Amino acid sequence: MIDKESQTVEYKHDWHNEYLKVVSAFANSSGGVLYVGLDDQGKACGLKNAKKLLEDIPNTIRNKLAILPSVELERKNSKDIIKITILPSSVPVSYNGKYYMRSGSTVQQLQGKELADFLLKKTGRTWDMIVETKADLKEIDYNYIEKFKKYAADRIPSIVKETDNTILLHKLKLIDDGDLERAAVLLFGIDPQKFYGQSIIRIGKFLSDTEIQTTDLVEGNLFAQLENSLEILRTKYLVSNIKYEGIRRRDILEYPYEALREAIINALIHRNYSGTSQIQIRVYSDKLIIMNEGKLPPEVPVEKLKTDHLSRPRNKRLAETFYYAGFIEAWGRGTLKIVEKCVEQGLPEPDFKAENDVMTVIFYKDKWNEENLRKLGLNERQIKAVIYVKDYGKIGNKEYQELNNVSKRTATRDFENLIKKDIIIQIGVTGRGTEYTLKWGHKGVKGAIKGP
Repeated sequence: MIDKESQTVEYKHDWHNEYLKVVSAFANSSGGVLYVGLDDQGKACGLKNAKKLLEDIPNTIRNKLAILPSVELERKNSKDIIKITILPSSVPVSYNGKYYMRSGSTVQQLQGKELADFLLKKTGRTWDMIVETKADLKEIDYNYIEKFKKYAADRIPSIVKETDNTILLHKLKLIDDGDLERAAVLLFGIDPQKFYGQSIIRIGKFLSDTEIQTTDLVEGNLFAQLENSLEILRTKYLVSNIKYEGIRRRDILEYPYEALREAIINALIHRNYSGTSQIQIRVYSDKLIIMNEGKLPPEVPVEKLKTDHLSRPRNKRLAETFYYAGFIEAWGRGTLKIVEKCVEQGLPEPDFKAENDVMTVIFYKDKWNEENLRKLGLNERQIKAVIYVKDYGKIGNKEYQELNNVSKRTATRDFENLIKKDIIIQIGVTGRGTEYTLKWGHKGVKGAIKGP
């Protein structure tokens, strides 16, 4: 049985040398199979010169692309077809000086940043490993190296005894043959923006998508950006709620501090520093959005971010150094920690989006907003009732009937479903005195009233 056309399968009616770009694309991607002698629906057309092609095709591929795939003669419906199996190549494969990749069932030519990233990846190096020829040790802020030594003492106990900072940078693989790598400038530079002007965090308070109330720019090295952006958010943009545990007072930020910290670290580590966009933190009345330029690796699609997954850091040196500092626990768990901390605080799970080469994390303030309630599968009656309880603190069966103009049986069934979904809890025994309130608590501000 022959598979349908896909990321790894393509059909061609006959052989033409221009199809070498298809072979190149498979080799530059995850490999694939090119069938010659099939139409677009996979129906055998037959090849009149199959035996000659069996000799010509591998020779042409070897001479033009410098690779040697498997080329086999097969039969389908009593007709000859040729199966060309291409393995992924560890080195870039070009056709007529151009590079191609497979995207779905199409062949795409790589250009600009995508081409640069592709060629760099094939060398086994990441952007942050490249030497910064314009920088020297005078650009390093040794105060932050001292801070780093304190951070890293648990994971590298011997680091506190290291007095030669140049040797320390060597041990962290941030110096290559005497020259600073880009990661060294970003992590410990006095003024990294002199070399990478886009390496800034921009924080803004948004009244709407187009109306901005205030803006802050956070510059400096990445450790400084992490520290200062969190402090600006905590003191200027976000509200802390006071909670007492016995006589101990706790200030709980409206979004979990640890989740915000993890999300900002992820943005700093995984962003595409060869791009032109800054990291953005947009604070709205009901949500907070963190955006950074840089697409996810194909091995980690966005839908995997809320499950266990492998880590494929875009910038390996940055990730390694943050790990040694104790700022990330284990590669691949950052997004899980973000979700866990939000749920622990009674907030909705954040959304992760990857669109147009931009990675976005969206935190929601209200667990019971209309958008999230619809995601949970609630009907319009239930949504109206939850919003009612947010305003008035509680609701009874009779009030539910009046609010939605439904029978007692329907109200009871809707309540049972809300309890099952862990949204409301029942107060009192079954009967006239039974009332319902939200599990995660909105005390209400309007007082109890009847009807809508």
